[in-house]
Amino acid sequence: MSEALVQVEGVHKVYRRGSAPPIDVLQGLDLTVEPGEFLALMGPSGSGKTTLLNLIGGLDRPTSGRVTVAGTDLTRASGRALARWRARHVGFIFQFYNLLPVLTAARNVELPLLLTRLSRAERRKRVATALDLVGLTDRAGHYPAQLSGGQEQRVGIARAIINDPTILLCDEPTGDLDRETGGEILDLIAALNQRHGKTVIMVTHDPRAAERARRVLQLDKGALVEEAAA
Repeated sequence: MSEALVQVEGVHKVYRRGSAPPIDVLQGLDLTVEPGEFLALMGPSGSGKTTLLNLIGGLDRPTSGRVTVAGTDLTRASGRALARWRARHVGFIFQFYNLLPVLTAARNVELPLLLTRLSRAERRKRVATALDLVGLTDRAGHYPAQLSGGQEQRVGIARAIINDPTILLCDEPTGDLDRETGGEILDLIAALNQRHGKTVIMVTHDPRAAERARRVLQLDKGALVEEAAA
């Protein structure tokens, strides 16, 4: 068996707010994800799905336990080191596309590359490749307001893959889309997994979306309670 890409060991995440009792969102959770997997995380609101995704993406730290991704112990890395690590290894795809309305599709996709030392010509080449991959070459000069919801999400996906990340973290990527458009986005995410070998972890409430994954895990009250093949 190949070395695990994601290793979550005994992780607790506790939130404290004022005098209210602490909330243990994740309760000693363990999870292993192999390279090339497509994993769906399901469960009711408040079960810890997005919290777990944020820990794997280095956006948050556990209260206790250990999170290792792509050979890096995220619980010990400094804030600056985590930022560099995310830029290299993680592509985020969100329910709401988080595009800057004053930038064209191409410029929105290019944003992560502005933190690199790539030349302008190389950045443009990568942007063109990413937009072609998501089928939006003819929309490169359009602004978000000129795009449909599905097209905006495709721009978000192009931006997520522009740095050739190791892992794609998707938080309800079809939650703001109609069924047909959502299916097209899931086709694209599945293609990134199957044809391009990207490891995908997707949080979703939608059983139809979860069916695209190769493995489905159910979270309830901060614990993994069920595992089922899609």
